[in-house]
Amino acid sequence: MLSSTADHLFWMARSMERAENTARMLDVTYRMSLLKRALIEPHHEWRAMLSISGLHEDFEARYDMPCAENVLHFMALDEKNPGSIYNSIFKARENARAVRGSITSEMWETLNSTWLEMRRIQGDGIAADGVSRFFDWVKERSHLSRGIAHGTMLRDNTFRFIRLGNFLERADNTARILDVKYHILLPSPKDIGGAADYYQWSSVLRSVSAFESYRRVYRDQITPKRVAELLVLRPDMARSLITCVDEVNRLLHEIDGPRANELLRRCGLLRTSLHAETIDGIFDYGLHEYLSEFLEQIYELGNLINTAYFWSTDELSVPDIIGH
Repeated sequence: MLSSTADHLFWMARSMERAENTARMLDVTYRMSLLKRALIEPHHEWRAMLSISGLHEDFEARYDMPCAENVLHFMALDEKNPGSIYNSIFKARENARAVRGSITSEMWETLNSTWLEMRRIQGDGIAADGVSRFFDWVKERSHLSRGIAHGTMLRDNTFRFIRLGNFLERADNTARILDVKYHILLPSPKDIGGAADYYQWSSVLRSVSAFESYRRVYRDQITPKRVAELLVLRPDMARSLITCVDEVNRLLHEIDGPRANELLRRCGLLRTSLHAETIDGIFDYGLHEYLSEFLEQIYELGNLINTAYFWSTDELSVPDIIGH
């Protein structure tokens, strides 16, 4: 397997995970937008959605107002937005097409049929009464692609690069969802503890499929500190930062490779710092500041992965690490 193949596998998985995560963010934002206007400033939740994705400048260059209709089209169906669900599914399918010989036929058929259905939806548009149904469809197709990979592929480095893309993207997105709620949606202390506050934190938990898990762990009122603890430091929470980084670290050690020393060192430092952290320490430091630094470290890990495995001028150097 060439380094270009490993690259395609990594971005195939990361793009599909990004489509799911964008659907999750849009779903929670859409639910928040249904609150009475007395609870949330008009369009504030949609501005927050654009801020979390880092696409607010692109949006403002082409749309007049961050209302539900405009943001939903921009983030879900817009062909010109590279971060839209439409383009994420397209990239997943194109990367899969480039490595059809490395993935199972079931996986290719799943990603290809997902793209064909996405094209139909993009052509027809999303009906006002089908917004949540569309988000559920995206999440289900992402679950299906991961499940098929898990159930049909050899546990070699082909599989590991796919999982690496999944968990790196998931870590990035969980941090963004938590940060936008804490830092952007509640800019005023007077809102803390109110009806909007409770509903928003509940929506955040639901956006990462963690509402039931929260109830099982804490069995009490939903509070910002406990939500943050669940999504940052709980190793038994599927989408927590610590779970994602643990998995990334494990996969990188299994893949290894001659140029991976700095990558393994940096990932190990991030993992160690997470395991040594406490939620009180994070809040004393500042949750927004902590999450911003975490996102910078995840971005740097992505760059180091590219350098270690994908940006090789010698395409014959990577087969040594594939198939361990």
